[in-house]
Amino acid sequence: MGLDVTKEVVALRRMTVPDLRRRYAEVFGEETRCRHKEYLWRRIIWRVQALQEGDLSERARRRAEELANDADLRVRAPRKTAVAAPAAERTTVGRVNVPLDDRLPVPGTVLVRQHRGKQVRVTVLEHGFEYEGLVYRSLSAVARAVTGCHWNGYHFFGLLVGKDAK
Repeated sequence: MGLDVTKEVVALRRMTVPDLRRRYAEVFGEETRCRHKEYLWRRIIWRVQALQEGDLSERARRRAEELANDADLRVRAPRKTAVAAPAAERTTVGRVNVPLDDRLPVPGTVLVRQHRGKQVRVTVLEHGFEYEGLVYRSLSAVARAVTGCHWNGYHFFGLLVGKDAK
């Protein structure tokens, strides 16, 4: 008697996960830890078909064994690697000099811009920008604080020159 795959799939699709797990145990002869519904019904339908129609041919089994024999298998466990030095020994502390952007005015310069009827005043610091008593890391952060949305800080404050201004 042949297997009606469509009916079997429909029946499996309607099963709950606990029902699928029971069916899996019936078909495979062992419990499963899996609780993934789609995986379970696919595995079950595959196994039912294999049992009904027969498993791999003897020729296919021999070929699989040949391929497995040719595979490079590890004979020994990998050597233990040296333990990394503690973080304190690996960490170096120093000062990194980041070149200043050519588009920025010298520290101490006050950038002034009108935005929605309000005058925006930003002071350029050596490492950041001061706006309304707060220090920001970038002009874009200041522009976001002013407008509430993302802006290119150089564009917002009119600092783009030449081909960058387009």
